Amino acid sequence: MTPTRYYDVVVLGRSIGCLATAALLARRDFRVLILGQGSKPPTYDFEGFPLRRRTFTLLAAASPVWLRILHELAQATTFKRRTKQLDPMFAVLSPERAVEIPPESELFAREIEREFPEVRQLVDELYAGFSEHNAAVDAAFERDAVWPPGTFWERFETNRIARDLPLISGETAQDLLAKFPTGHPYREVTTIPAGFATDLAVPGDQLPPLALARLHGAWTRGVHALPGGETELETFFLDRIRAHGGEYRLGQRAQELVVRRGQVVGVLEDGEEEPVGTGSVVSDLSGEAVADLAGGDGITNRARKDWPRLSVNAGRFVVTLCVPTRALPKQLPAESFLLPQGNTKEQAGPQNPRRPVVHLQRGPRFNRELQRDTEPLEILAAETILPSRGTLTLLEAREAVLSTLRTHLPFAEEQALVIDSPHDGLPLWEMRSRRRHEIDRIHLPGGVAGPEPMEYLWSVDTPGFLELAGEPIRGPIPGTYLVGRTVLPALGQEGSLLAAWGAARAITRKDRTRQKMRRQMWSKIETT
Repeated sequence: MTPTRYYDVVVLGRSIGCLATAALLARRDFRVLILGQGSKPPTYDFEGFPLRRRTFTLLAAASPVWLRILHELAQATTFKRRTKQLDPMFAVLSPERAVEIPPESELFAREIEREFPEVRQLVDELYAGFSEHNAAVDAAFERDAVWPPGTFWERFETNRIARDLPLISGETAQDLLAKFPTGHPYREVTTIPAGFATDLAVPGDQLPPLALARLHGAWTRGVHALPGGETELETFFLDRIRAHGGEYRLGQRAQELVVRRGQVVGVLEDGEEEPVGTGSVVSDLSGEAVADLAGGDGITNRARKDWPRLSVNAGRFVVTLCVPTRALPKQLPAESFLLPQGNTKEQAGPQNPRRPVVHLQRGPRFNRELQRDTEPLEILAAETILPSRGTLTLLEAREAVLSTLRTHLPFAEEQALVIDSPHDGLPLWEMRSRRRHEIDRIHLPGGVAGPEPMEYLWSVDTPGFLELAGEPIRGPIPGTYLVGRTVLPALGQEGSLLAAWGAARAITRKDRTRQKMRRQMWSKIETT
C-alpha cells in the first residue's frame, strides 16, 4: 500500500492526553491528524435531556505541566477566564455528618473545629506536610523533562530532578495518616477523593504516598470548573489544533497500523483503501492494543521481553439523573462524595457492595430545548468504582448507585424526569407522572444494543518509575507513543498531561532539523 496523503503525526483518541499532544505538536508546526478511534463524546442526548457518559473535574488546573501547555499555546489568560473556582471545593457527606472543604483557610479551620475538634492539630500537620510535598513536586514538574523517562539521557535528566522528590523512600499512604486514630472519619475525607481521581484500580488508602499527596492536593489547592465540562475542554483543544493547521475526524478510527522495516509508516482508516502516511502515531490506547493494530508487526525485542503487564480491574460506572432544581438542596455543592448508611469505617462490619461510595457532580442547569418555559432542570452525574471481579454485577450497579443517592437525596430519584447509565445496557428510564417508562437503547440517538464500555482503572503487576508509572511513553513499535491513562495511572489527569508533554518533546526532538527549517521559514514570513 502506498500512502496517498501524509501527516507528520496521527493521533488516535480524544482524551485529554491525545488532545494536548496534538495541540502542542500543531503549535510546533507539525502537520497533525486526529482520529477519534471509537471514543464517544462525553455527553449524549435524549429528547433535550443532556446525559453523561463520564464525570469530569479539571483537577490539573494548578499543575505546572498544564500551565506550561497553556503558556505554549498562548492561551493562559484566555483559558483562565473560562473557568470558575468552586466554593466549596468538595464535600464528603455521610449519614452522620456533612464536611465541606472551602478554599479559604480560615473557613476550613472553622469547619474542622466544628466537625473534628479532636484531631484539629493532626489535620493542621497533615496539610502542612501536603503543602510542603506538593511544592517540591511542583518544582520538579516545572522542569522540561520526560515523566516517566525512557532513553538513557531522559533517565539521566529525570532522575536528577527526581532526587529531590518527597515520599519516594519506602513510605506508604498509611504512614501519612498514621497519627489519626484507626477508623477515624477524616481518613476517608483524605483518601476517598484521591481514590476517584486516580487511574489505578486501588482504594485511596492504598495509593503510593506521593500519588495520595498529589491527588488530594489537586482537590484542595483550588478546584476550577469549566461551565461546559469536558465538552468545553475538547472544543478548546480542537480550536487550537485547527488554528495551527491540524485536522480531526473524531468519528473515524484506524483499523490498522502500517509497519515497514520495523517502523510505523502509516495508518489505514476504516472504509479507506489507501493508508495515510505518517512518521509518528500517538495514542491513548494501551501498548497491547497498539500492537494489535499492527497485527504484531514491528514490536521490538525489548518490548516483547520486558513490556509491563497491566490489567483492567475496575471501571467508572456513571448514572445520570435529570432533576428539577427545586428537588435539590440549595447547599448541595458541585462536587460531593456520598458515603451510604452502614458503609463508613466508623461503623462495624464489612462494607456493603450494594451501597457503594458515590462521587456526585451537580449541574449545570438547563431547560429542554423545545420547552424553554419549563422550570429549570439540573444534571446529577453519579459515579462509582465498579470492580471487575466484585460481587456487584454490571446489571445491579445502577440500582446500587441509586440506593446511595436515596440516603442523601431522598427526593431526587422520585422527582427525576430521566435516569440512565450507558454502561449496563439496560433501558433508559423516562418518568411520566411518576411512572417509569423504559426506552430501549437502540432508540437513543447514536444508541447501540448493548452496554458501552466504562472508563477503565488499571492494575500494574510491577509498578514502574517511582511507583507512579505503568507503560512507557514510547510504544512497543518504533514511531508509536502512548499518552493515555496507562502511562502514569497513579497521577490521574496530571499523569496524562505529563505523558502528553513527554511525547510531544520526544517527537519534536526527533525532528530537530525540519523544526529548525520551519522556524526560520515562519520567521521570514512574519517579517516580510
